[in-house]
Amino acid sequence: MAFSRWKIGGRAFAHIAQYHPELTALRRDLHAHPELGFEEVYTAARVVEALKVCGVDEVHTGIGRTGVVGVIRGCGQSSGAMVGLRADMDALPMAEHNDFSWKSCKQGLMHGCGHDGHTAMLVGAARYLAETRNFDGTAVLIFQPGEEGFAGARVMMEDGLFERFPVQSIYAMHNWPAMQPGTVGINSGAMMAAADRVTIHIAGRGGHGAHAYQTVDVVLVAAHIITAVQGIVARNVRPLDSAVISLCAVQAGDLGAFSVLPGTATLVGTVRSFDPVVQAMVEQRLKELCSAIALGFGATATVQYERIYPATINTESEALFAGDVAERLVGADNVVRDLEPSMGAEDFSFMLQSKPGAYLRLGQGGGPSACALHNSRYDFNDDILPLGAALHASLVEQAMPLATP
Repeated sequence: MAFSRWKIGGRAFAHIAQYHPELTALRRDLHAHPELGFEEVYTAARVVEALKVCGVDEVHTGIGRTGVVGVIRGCGQSSGAMVGLRADMDALPMAEHNDFSWKSCKQGLMHGCGHDGHTAMLVGAARYLAETRNFDGTAVLIFQPGEEGFAGARVMMEDGLFERFPVQSIYAMHNWPAMQPGTVGINSGAMMAAADRVTIHIAGRGGHGAHAYQTVDVVLVAAHIITAVQGIVARNVRPLDSAVISLCAVQAGDLGAFSVLPGTATLVGTVRSFDPVVQAMVEQRLKELCSAIALGFGATATVQYERIYPATINTESEALFAGDVAERLVGADNVVRDLEPSMGAEDFSFMLQSKPGAYLRLGQGGGPSACALHNSRYDFNDDILPLGAALHASLVEQAMPLATP
């Protein structure tokens, strides 16, 4: 098998590698049947079926609408400990341009971020943990809907996830095409940025393009705002901090009316940051700057600022622990403990605001699987399924070890 060239230790990996073909079949079936957030009916049913076949102790459905939770009790129960593992299940509203046999059968829907693989890895961990039960406590396996913009983690929590399953810590991982297979990345702080949505409404006075002096030109105002807001990061954010402002779309006027100046314009975009202080400052400066620019041209501008996902911040002790677990599995040379944070966002952040835990990246690059996330030719690398499942399982076993005689 492809992973035979990797130096991977531990009995969990050797055990799980035996059912690599079954995990691959499950992953590819999920890839062929992608579903958007809170529509994961087929996916959830396949997860429930797999968990029951695996022999988990409890299977709970409908948590956060389409979420599934499996509960596995270890051989020992003296510690009373409970550890959570989370995988996301949803796909993206994008067309797939691959031509393999397991490509999406749904037009305009695709597993372009590897959540099919994340789900299969957690199923693999469930099977191993249910078969071996080599831990003292309870493992809670969380199959989450709606990560891609729907805040499914928050919805599950609002539906009583942690009241029903009061884990002491929680872990999740995401495949990472920029890292080689057999490697793991983590750090002890920020892993992913906060994601905010910005909508700027500009109102002026429309009119004939030949008589622009009689108008208040919102297109001109929009152009000045687009360039000026970049000064917030350049001149208001400390160089040692990080932030991104991207105005990604503009809507104004009619493309068929080349001589008509519109009376309104709308800009939409995103802000990314790690520090809540920076986040609040950027929000304030955006509102001040847009209003002032519009006023200077005789227009008005209102900024709607929505905080979508908070930053994904690992807790230090859990990140150090997860790094140690990964080292025992793949070796210290294959674990990056100071991984550079990404300005992308992840709704596992909501869970980390409530519980100590860590978010890891699992290398999957090389060949076609090096294709970037959210790319129409992306595919999850099935070679890493046993490794991801073993890493999940090892986190449980080493966080809740059985007492030695």
